[in-house]
Amino acid sequence: MGLQEKIKNVEELSINFSSHRIEALPLRKKQIEDIKKNIHLKLIEELSDIIFRKNINDAELKSKVSFSAQKLVYENDFPLTIEEKTKIIGEIIDDIVGHGPIEEFLRDREVTEIMINNPFSIYIEKFGKIYKTNKSFLDENHLMRIIDKIVSRIGRRVDESSPYVDARLPDGSRVNIIISPLTLNGPVMTIRKFAAVPFTIDDLIEKGTCTKKVAEFMEACVKGRLNIITSGGTGTGKTTMLNILSSFIPDDERIITIEDAAELQLNQMHVIRLEARPPNIEGKGEVTIRDLVRNALRMRPDRIIVGEVRGGEALDMLQAMNTGHDGSISTLHANAPRDVLSRVETMVLMAGVELPVRAIREQVSSAINMIVHLNRLKDGSRKIVKITEVQGMEGDIITLQDIFQFDFAMGIDEKGRFKGALKPTGLRPKFSTRLQDYGIDFSSSMFLGEE
Repeated sequence: MGLQEKIKNVEELSINFSSHRIEALPLRKKQIEDIKKNIHLKLIEELSDIIFRKNINDAELKSKVSFSAQKLVYENDFPLTIEEKTKIIGEIIDDIVGHGPIEEFLRDREVTEIMINNPFSIYIEKFGKIYKTNKSFLDENHLMRIIDKIVSRIGRRVDESSPYVDARLPDGSRVNIIISPLTLNGPVMTIRKFAAVPFTIDDLIEKGTCTKKVAEFMEACVKGRLNIITSGGTGTGKTTMLNILSSFIPDDERIITIEDAAELQLNQMHVIRLEARPPNIEGKGEVTIRDLVRNALRMRPDRIIVGEVRGGEALDMLQAMNTGHDGSISTLHANAPRDVLSRVETMVLMAGVELPVRAIREQVSSAINMIVHLNRLKDGSRKIVKITEVQGMEGDIITLQDIFQFDFAMGIDEKGRFKGALKPTGLRPKFSTRLQDYGIDFSSSMFLGEE
């Protein structure tokens, strides 16, 4: 056999070995997944009395699951490396004690949203963009166990008679769950994560959400007790902005927060947090946002912060703003500042009180002083795109005046990011004289020229 033929044979052997190795890798991965699944199911069966016990704490549960998982992994006949054994034990602990395959995304600070479309399809949002993951739950029962763990912590429930629920995680992250019969492909869970350490205004300046000039302006407006609405679409950063605006409230004021699921993170000393309650299994015991707003008025608040106005409570909020409870802040969904006003009108009518449209508009125009509108742009960034003053009525129309607006005309850079910034329109707001009464003055340069 010549030298060339020997080289050719060696190359063929090398190629065959490599192809067999490539085929073997997915096979081994599947075998390891099967081992993990079998151990997981055995543990659920063995430790069911402990796992589903309501009064067991996570540390005790983790200890028992860890001990049993190690025992089962090391008794397994399939040859596993130390790293594989450690990984299987860690994932099983996450599955049973934590939140299963999404535990790593909950720990990852860069992940802002987790979307579980069914037990086998999980998406995440990073930097404003959505990505599909290779993670999945074992089956529908596994996902339902995680769901039950989340909702039972805060006294909520989800079942056939109540197939959707809003809940929260211990870190304040917002959770929405909807199950069959309303969903056709299994339970759906959406988690909106919040930073363990709340964003500050400096963080927003650094990310380009607003400028230093705008930050100073918003702080002055909060300290000057203006009534402010933060608006925008889903996932635009309204709650984050509400948190930041609320952080400007002086520490010596009594603040009452009202939310569907408590997620605001205020650091002031004098904060009372109220949370709405859904009806129980008999359809009784419901406490709505509107009930809490009414009750808050009797609690001697300096400020009322409503997480989101979405119904008849809009009327009570307007009444509060117009009867001495100024400095209130809230959020609502809207596409533009003008839409905020029409949505508030509609929500007032949802309160079931027969009021003429002009009377409602007069209430709105005198109650709301400023609208901070946010957008999530195509590049995934979240920006304040308009800060608008509500000036009053002209005939039957509420007049608005933009004070700052985002400059889209600056275009997009080579990476697809918007180059624009929030710039003053050159008009001084009418409420600046009111702020002067509180000892807050603006330099003329704040509303003129470039940053």
